[in-house]
Amino acid sequence: MHIVYWGTYDIGKPRNRILLRGLRENNIEITECHADIWESVEDKSQIAGWKNKLQFMLRWLSSYPGLILRYLKLPRHDVVFVGYMGHLDVLILWFFAKIRNVPIVWDAFLSLYDTVVQDRQMVCPRHPLAKLLYFWEWLSCRAANLVILDTLAHAEYFKHHFGLSQNHVGATFVGAETEIFPSSPPKLIVSNSKDNSAALKILFYGQFIPLHGIETIILAAIRLKNKPIRWIIIGKGQEAHKIRNMLGKYSLPQLTWLPWADYEKLVEYIHHADICLGIFGDSGKAGRVIPNKIFHILAAGKPLITRDSSAIRELLHDDMPGIFLVPPADPQALADKIQYFSEKTIFRQERFHQNLINRIQPVAVADKLLDQIIKISER
Repeated sequence: MHIVYWGTYDIGKPRNRILLRGLRENNIEITECHADIWESVEDKSQIAGWKNKLQFMLRWLSSYPGLILRYLKLPRHDVVFVGYMGHLDVLILWFFAKIRNVPIVWDAFLSLYDTVVQDRQMVCPRHPLAKLLYFWEWLSCRAANLVILDTLAHAEYFKHHFGLSQNHVGATFVGAETEIFPSSPPKLIVSNSKDNSAALKILFYGQFIPLHGIETIILAAIRLKNKPIRWIIIGKGQEAHKIRNMLGKYSLPQLTWLPWADYEKLVEYIHHADICLGIFGDSGKAGRVIPNKIFHILAAGKPLITRDSSAIRELLHDDMPGIFLVPPADPQALADKIQYFSEKTIFRQERFHQNLINRIQPVAVADKLLDQIIKISER
């Protein structure tokens, strides 16, 4: 099989790197037809101010004539795959793939409408921007022969929300770059001058957005402030101001907040922790996704506490060693699990079964995707 991986996809995102690598490890012929508009833009918040946004938009739009011309010159192929983020790419490609009679598989991965309107609540559903985002995604779904999400729960949301048939949606896990997040600790371990080796070490990292439920973590830390526990919080974002106010109101000297850590450095923080935290938000989206960091933590073989959901149960269950699932937005339940963990020190040494790690490697993630691509190419 020959797949063209097409568009302005962000190669800085693990999602694209994992799928590209995994498809190649499954002996699939891959031709990349790519315009790297995201090069040197590690943090999207760097694109601030109308002038910078306009320049970026012009750069983005000006990449399409070359991409289309290169695509039309490519030899015959079985499928054209639009990588994340391809919400505009799939519309641009629609006509040209049709005239070549090649099916389009679009890795939607997430809904812009759901993210902006429902999860982060940046605009209300009646706002013109909300209506535009919905129509955009509705149309993008119809430009593709198959729309891929990260979980079956997320695929069900797309099916019902955008009126798609069952065979129009599919799912494959995010997975992990297991060589970057190995189960054996790296040689260099992050040190902290405030650290106390006798204290339980808890790690959270991620964007400060409603989906992650940072407030729940802070409230749990307040409940456990008299316990020998060290908290490391890494991140910034939409809810940073609210979290800063909470930390100003409550004295939590045992909590360290770092605004940023390099991607390659995260594994050191993970292995330095006794237990890592996932997400705790109570939005619909929080119940439909399994974020990157869950896969990082699992690949590293560290104990995990995260919110219970239909999505997470596609991969994990709380009978697994070192896995703790709690209700969303419930700081007392989170505090209770941490307290239970602190009393069961054997958990600190547990490692996950290799079968679980095998399921989240790029080759396994892409193998599941490939089954769905083959079906669409044979229609």
